[in-house]
Amino acid sequence: MATKGQILDMTPVGMKFTVLQASADTLGKSLELHWELLPGCNMHDPLVHIHPDAIETYEILEGEMEFYIHDKWVPARQGDQLTVPKGVTHCFRNPTAKIVRVLNTHQPALHMENYFEDVCKVLDKVTDNRRKDFQMNLRTMLYMSVLMNKYRAEIIAKNPPDMAIKTLGWIAKRLGITY
Repeated sequence: MATKGQILDMTPVGMKFTVLQASADTLGKSLELHWELLPGCNMHDPLVHIHPDAIETYEILEGEMEFYIHDKWVPARQGDQLTVPKGVTHCFRNPTAKIVRVLNTHQPALHMENYFEDVCKVLDKVTDNRRKDFQMNLRTMLYMSVLMNKYRAEIIAKNPPDMAIKTLGWIAKRLGITY
């Protein structure tokens, strides 16, 4: 379980999150994060997804980025605020050469902080403790599929397709892949 002030370092995929308010701080009502998105974050194969039972909000504190919402890319810059309702397909990217800083919330928190902590664990496995470049390959897809299947109440992939995630997760479990 994440704690206030904890840093979730996902640098191999271009992100670093700081927990501002953990689920325990809000009695599960929300998870509040400060994001730093590195230049080029999510420019290749961003995880298009939904949150079936949570609302996600973003406030751009510094920089410019783009959000994929309702099947189109939408630019956002400092001062912009976006709300993604439950079940709406979305993702984000930083196509600029500068770091973007974002305030992000998930309401309710559900187990999103555990999901983000487990993303860090998967990155440790597939990047040799985050010391080598992240590569999307079959091994990485198997680990990510195990992760995504564990957190289906929090996040469901739309691209890659959910059926592919389910199938790869099943194969990974049979191969004994865990993180």
